[in-house]
Amino acid sequence: MEEKMLNEKESLELISQMILNTRKKMEEGNGMPFLIWGYATFIVSLVVYYLLSTTGDYHYNLIWFAIPVLGSGGMYFSKRKEKKHSKTYIDRIIVNIWTVIGIAGLLVSCAAFFVRIPVLPIEMLLMGIGTALTGLVIRFKPVIISGFVGMISCALPFIIKGYEQIIVFGIVFLIMMVIPGHILNYKGRKKHV
Repeated sequence: MEEKMLNEKESLELISQMILNTRKKMEEGNGMPFLIWGYATFIVSLVVYYLLSTTGDYHYNLIWFAIPVLGSGGMYFSKRKEKKHSKTYIDRIIVNIWTVIGIAGLLVSCAAFFVRIPVLPIEMLLMGIGTALTGLVIRFKPVIISGFVGMISCALPFIIKGYEQIIVFGIVFLIMMVIPGHILNYKGRKKHV
């Protein structure tokens, strides 16, 4: 089969169409990844805050590892219900962004067992970067803005001391992931009505 060489205009049109297709898919209920990970992080933050603030037992920090378990489980079940779409290059870019960010976040969390590092600000920065990059790739302003809000918010745990940092962390995830997830889903439902 012959491969057709695309001229500059056709290449740009193809790229624009791929971005549009990915954006449409994200708007068709695919705010779910943001909702799943955002709510998982928020709920785990509340549980960790409550247990640490009432007992002072630092072992409850191990509950943070429930986030990847809840998030991965939620993603597995949401993917089973999702309509099957062909994967575009843009889809693969987004998956690769979140794979790198997720691995980095897990490594930071694991490193905290051996080295005293400010985990919450680093995680907010990493997840803010992933959110902003996703928004930039799909050209969706609420996701871009919320990602930058998450990145800027990484300074808050240095200002706020004590267990309240955990509450701030959870609230940042509501703003950074849950709100844009609901906006994406709302846009998808509105288009199908």
